[in-house]
Amino acid sequence: MSDFAGMEDLLQDFLIEATDLLSSVDNKLVDLEKNPQDHGLLNDIFRGFHTIKGGAGFLNAAELVTLCHLTENLFDKLRIGELTLTKEIMDSIMAATGTVRDMFGHLESGAQPPAADAALIANLKAALAGELVAPAAPAPASPVAVPAVSAASVPAAGPDWDQLFGAVAGTPAAAVSPAPTSAAGHPAPAVVDQTPEVIIQHAVGRRAADKPGATSTPVGRRDTEKTRDNSIRVDTSRLDQVLNLSGEIGLTKNRLNSLRSDILNGRSDTDTMHALDQAVSQLDLLVSDLQNAVMKTRMQPIGRLFQKYPRIARDLARNLGKDVELLLVGEDTEIDKTMIEDLSDPIIHLIRNAVDHGVEIPAERVANGKPGKSQVRLEARQEGDHIVLIVADDGKGMSPEKLRAKALEKGVITDEEANTMDERQSLHLVFLPGFSTKDVASDVSGRGVGMDVVKTNIQKLNGDIEIKSVVGKGTTFIISLPLTLAILPVLLVQLGEQPFAVPLSMVREILPIQIEQVQEVGGRATMVVRGEVMPIYPIANLIGWTSERIPEYGVLMQTAEQTFILAIDGFMGREDAVIKSLEDFRPKGVAGVTTLSNGQIVLILDMKELLADMGENRGVPRSSLIPEARAAA
Repeated sequence: MSDFAGMEDLLQDFLIEATDLLSSVDNKLVDLEKNPQDHGLLNDIFRGFHTIKGGAGFLNAAELVTLCHLTENLFDKLRIGELTLTKEIMDSIMAATGTVRDMFGHLESGAQPPAADAALIANLKAALAGELVAPAAPAPASPVAVPAVSAASVPAAGPDWDQLFGAVAGTPAAAVSPAPTSAAGHPAPAVVDQTPEVIIQHAVGRRAADKPGATSTPVGRRDTEKTRDNSIRVDTSRLDQVLNLSGEIGLTKNRLNSLRSDILNGRSDTDTMHALDQAVSQLDLLVSDLQNAVMKTRMQPIGRLFQKYPRIARDLARNLGKDVELLLVGEDTEIDKTMIEDLSDPIIHLIRNAVDHGVEIPAERVANGKPGKSQVRLEARQEGDHIVLIVADDGKGMSPEKLRAKALEKGVITDEEANTMDERQSLHLVFLPGFSTKDVASDVSGRGVGMDVVKTNIQKLNGDIEIKSVVGKGTTFIISLPLTLAILPVLLVQLGEQPFAVPLSMVREILPIQIEQVQEVGGRATMVVRGEVMPIYPIANLIGWTSERIPEYGVLMQTAEQTFILAIDGFMGREDAVIKSLEDFRPKGVAGVTTLSNGQIVLILDMKELLADMGENRGVPRSSLIPEARAAA
């Protein structure tokens, strides 16, 4: 039975608020390390620990209260000048915040947290007495590891979360339980602001149900299989807007009911018809506004995701002997809540790569005429109906030639492929499964897992990732994502009389297909568009249907990997599709379904999955586009 029977609501409210507050404290500690005399930061951190201690007291979490009390007292002495912040004291404080976070994991599982490590308590007491001179926590024997993006996609020999959070918590790696920020399914840290907010809590218990055959984990341990957090913070002004629009729609509904009665009673004069037309137009406008307002309630500042990265970058850089500053830009940019959670681990992996692969050690940077401190920039901005995320470093950059040579050496590409690759294709070799530029694998990297999963997860969000790199200057990863996954602009195409929807973001133009212009290159049907040879993929072949018609139109589409022509029989125009996911049964290559204005249900095709399913046998011979030729064959 839970130690908090009858207190579930209080416990969940505490965990949400305290996790946000602790993430803010973590970032302020990173800033305090750079500016140890900043009294504003000292006061803020002191108040943070005091607030967490107070909430823990309500829950009778005695060990958490004890740890926060010691840390609070330490900051009290620092802020009044009785103590001076040293590296040893900072190590103790960092270890304390890691242990507090681990205690939150125990609380979330419904159990009281155990006592903090005796060595940590001793270090805090020694710091209070002004006697702390030795390092506060044992350093890992090898550099810490940051996880691959998906636990299911990483071999057992791959990187382990425990190493990273061992450094964060200041405890030996073998004894560490991952912190709550270790998985995409965990509550995203929230930025504390002054706007009135309401927490909509859909589920009190957020731990995943036990699965048959699953191995047991220690109490409080939090893994990547955990159910995602279904709570969301919404500005009350946005809820007020939804409420007002709902009221307006109710009034318009009453007006339509009145007009309906008039028409049924025989009134069909011009004034009645005009009033009906106005009421329908008003309802259409209000429903569109309501849809946009509801979508905005799903939008969250991406700063709630960014907030946990400075601490992770700081600890990783320190273990690698590097001096790295993580710059956050565009924290107020808003993005769909569900996407925030799915982006958590991919961005961690890109930051890990920037700190490990990208930037150099201070001595090497100074020798090359660079500042000793390197910078990694994490930026978010909105461009039209897309969000652009940038992870950039000012390190040594990547050489396309060296990447091709390493790929040849590892056998992931052939000599012919290497000779035909341009710079973009060469840089994208880092996304191939099993590819790594390191000869010896470490706990941090070198196993060739992770970057391929980063790309796969970005594509699952209907996004793209690009790389720009200049040798000696640095590398930039650019992620482009739709604002939301709930509404998707689509192009309606036809196979015979059956409509299908394809993402409009991939569509470049629509071309007529004249069979005499179709050429066969390498056994595959192609067309020349403005001097470039494009393969033709009939939609019938992609979905496994048969068609007796010659495709009349081609949709020029572009993905991150290639540009091609989708051969179709016709098209019905553009539409903003409200995506309905297929929870229990999802055919391969189908992203979801939507309903047209006439009530017809249409499948939304997942073009990337369909193309991947074709493998190397993409495209069809020219003869397969002609029914007579198919019959003769």
